[in-house]
Amino acid sequence: MAEQWVNREEGLRRLLEGKAPDNQALLREVTVGADSLTDFLSEQYLKTYIPQGGSKIKFVTGRPGSGKTHIAQTLLAEAENQGFLTVSFSARTVWLHDFREIYLEILRQCGMERTLSGCARQITRELGYDPDAIGPGRTLMDYLAERGEGDPLSKGEIRAMLRKRFTRNPRLDNTFAGCCSLLTGDLLGHPQLENASRELILRYLNGDKTVKLAQMRALGLSASSITKYNARHLLRSLCELVRMAGYKGLLIVIDDLEMLLNRAAGEPMRYTKLRREDTYESIRQLIDDIDSMQGVLFLLCFRRELMDDDSYGMKSYQALWMRIQNEVVSTRFNRFADIIDLDRFADENYGTETICEMSRKLAYALMEAEREAEPLSLEQARELRERAEFGGLGLPYLVNRTMLEGGASHV
Repeated sequence: MAEQWVNREEGLRRLLEGKAPDNQALLREVTVGADSLTDFLSEQYLKTYIPQGGSKIKFVTGRPGSGKTHIAQTLLAEAENQGFLTVSFSARTVWLHDFREIYLEILRQCGMERTLSGCARQITRELGYDPDAIGPGRTLMDYLAERGEGDPLSKGEIRAMLRKRFTRNPRLDNTFAGCCSLLTGDLLGHPQLENASRELILRYLNGDKTVKLAQMRALGLSASSITKYNARHLLRSLCELVRMAGYKGLLIVIDDLEMLLNRAAGEPMRYTKLRREDTYESIRQLIDDIDSMQGVLFLLCFRRELMDDDSYGMKSYQALWMRIQNEVVSTRFNRFADIIDLDRFADENYGTETICEMSRKLAYALMEAEREAEPLSLEQARELRERAEFGGLGLPYLVNRTMLEGGASHV
């Protein structure tokens, strides 16, 4: 109980700072207004389009406190509940100008061993066996041997399944497929790898630069170094692998892209002009390649100055801006648009009644944390809406801050 109270207090502190709470229960409790948008995205993309093999990039933008991270965190939680594999990281911690770094971070969070274990379970089922009946610490071949079925015919069926799933799969990079086939075969018990060989392949897949390519060739793999030039092709292979492991798809959230502008207070300059343009080029190439991928949804989240700044923002890189500018011309909020403008969404969907409901839910959450709170009145809600219309902060944050700092006295 004490731990839950601490987690709730931490979530409330994050709300006061204009951040989404890490506490998923609190996140659901205080979500009002935005749930119509997250429900739409979940229904259209997580439940139908992406599991059916579709792929999409969504840009989520708005002023500070408009709910970008809140939307992303809600969709991450919903995606996990629906059987997706999820990845989330910030431009504050991962360099974006080199797509190799993006790919390796996605790979790290997916967990290659966990994903390949899922592939092994799927193959076991396709061969007609229940992976749960095998038990931990044993392979399929161990199980078959105990049943007197560990004969060459069974081994041949496993090898045929590995070829079908991996090395003959046109959606997988050849080297990536070869590595996955060897590692999955080891998990199934045939063909088995020595520990040193297994560790070498895993190190290579995870981008360890100390692995010598000659060592990989000794295992029969025509390996090449992972670079920013082949990383997108490898990401396409990873998306396919995730689906092969039994997941419905992959949701990738990259937050804080406004770091490209080097304007965060107290932060050293991270992106030179060249690195910034390399990042824009990576996003441009990802847009062009997205239709060749299957089962993946990207959410790229950033403050609106990244779109509005003519000198350093997306408009400064014409090859990228030409691909997304048509998404900005509508005068009404379009839920299907590739650019989700949360400021426009708030203007059209956050009326005074909605603001009051937001304050009521937050007041209840505060009282659950043994803090005094009182919902906003209609007049106070109207004042906050007018302030948000002409100010530099998003309406959801203004409501949260007003409630957390004492309610009516701070309107």
